[in-house]
Amino acid sequence: MFQALNVEFDPSHNICCVYYETLPKMVVFKDILEFMKRLPIQKALTNQYSVFRSHIAYFWKNAQYDEVNDVINSKVSLNGEDKDIIIIEQLIREVLDFPDDENFPTGFPERMVKGCMLRMGYTGPLNNANYLKACFTKPYKFFIHSVVHAQSQEGWL
Repeated sequence: MFQALNVEFDPSHNICCVYYETLPKMVVFKDILEFMKRLPIQKALTNQYSVFRSHIAYFWKNAQYDEVNDVINSKVSLNGEDKDIIIIEQLIREVLDFPDDENFPTGFPERMVKGCMLRMGYTGPLNNANYLKACFTKPYKFFIHSVVHAQSQEGWL
């Protein structure tokens, strides 16, 4: 059973990305921003919801991963009453408007990954265990940066 302990809140973690073409610093990224708008995970990267730190802390303090059912269970306090919260993959897909479903593959053959890397303009060695962001073309560097920045979280375990 997995339990998240000592999850530290940092304002730079799990933040939304701002892709406003009208911002002076973003003008140079106009073409890349058009590319980003077409991505299926664009909503996950850019939507911002107000959530109190105390709610996040309370959720993760009580969170447990159920390997058998592949869900995260937690409790939250609502009007002084504890409520069970169950998070499943399908719920995340619905909230973030992901266009695929749970039957789509989550792992890909190595040959397919390498082919995709080449189509993305990757110029580094394909047989290394790690791919370098610097070896991607500009739109993909921006995309990778956005995902890493928006989804990074320290202290999960």
